[in-house]
Amino acid sequence: MQFKCEKFDALDAYTLFTIMRGRVDVFVVEQACPYPELDDYDIAPTTQHIYAIDDNQLLSYARCYKKNAQYSAIGRVLVGETVRGKGYATKLVTAAISCCKAQWSECDIYIGAQIYLLDFYRSFGFESVGKEYLEDGIPHQDMILKVVK
Repeated sequence: MQFKCEKFDALDAYTLFTIMRGRVDVFVVEQACPYPELDDYDIAPTTQHIYAIDDNQLLSYARCYKKNAQYSAIGRVLVGETVRGKGYATKLVTAAISCCKAQWSECDIYIGAQIYLLDFYRSFGFESVGKEYLEDGIPHQDMILKVVK
């Protein structure tokens, strides 16, 4: 699988539509969470959109952005329903971590993980911080990957 990593301004209209449709399909429809899925992080000048599209289908997607002075962040991590269970998630998160390290080497990496994925993110070195919380009715846990020594 070949990932592309691009800023918002570099996304052509068709690619942007494919990404938006895929995100809405997973985060709004599949997870039954009616919320404003698109936000200002999407268009921030430093946000990186990492994606793989094949045959007009979004296979996987994540975005990397500067959360604050201390953290970069990985968010909106998804693997398309038709390709789940084929190792795409591991490749995607590996690419997202590399992107964050390259763009914001002075920052540790934050992710707001769904509870059922805690062990998956721990396999990359993420550690839980704080308490479990509900976000749009789904249990989440903040996690940090320490990259700054």
